[in-house]
Amino acid sequence: MAPPPPQQQQQPQPVGRSQHSWLMRCIALTALGLIILTILVVIIIWVSVQPRRLKYSMEHGSISAYNLTNDVLNANFHFVLRANNPNKRISLYYDRIDVSVLYEDQILSVGGFAPFYQPRRNVTHLGLHLAAKNEKVYGAVARDLKVDRASGDVDLDVKIRAKIRWKIGVFKIHRKLKVLCESLRVPFTSSKGFQRVQCDVDVD
Repeated sequence: MAPPPPQQQQQPQPVGRSQHSWLMRCIALTALGLIILTILVVIIIWVSVQPRRLKYSMEHGSISAYNLTNDVLNANFHFVLRANNPNKRISLYYDRIDVSVLYEDQILSVGGFAPFYQPRRNVTHLGLHLAAKNEKVYGAVARDLKVDRASGDVDLDVKIRAKIRWKIGVFKIHRKLKVLCESLRVPFTSSKGFQRVQCDVDVD
């Protein structure tokens, strides 16, 4: 009778490796649980807050020190933007504000403005003052500006880009704000009135 084949003995798994694997699983599960909990808390707060859309309108616009010579433009642009935060539980931090003035898609002037804080259920009026200094305009743009100057007012667009934070309780949510105020009929003299324009708003 042939002897039985020798049995292969299983090598014991090192204790240190097993403990390390168990610890990593615990850390991963804990981190996943915290992420899910945070998302749920944010969703619950967001639903309870019921955020309302921010509203912006251009209340005033005028031009001074206007000069267009040899297709080189110099001018000062003055605007008053009305920023309405209708939310009862959301306040806003405007961390960075960039403003552009355009005519027929050509940028005439750009400017940046100081950060500010807007409380809940608040209306703030912002004075936007920009200057075109030795700005070269070309072809049809120069021709059309001369025609508009003769008529007494000009159609301008104002684009606003801002980095904002929504403050909801102890939470702060970073967003990008885009405001477009189109077809602003801006007079060259203060004797002509300015018609208020509601602006388009997009928050990413």
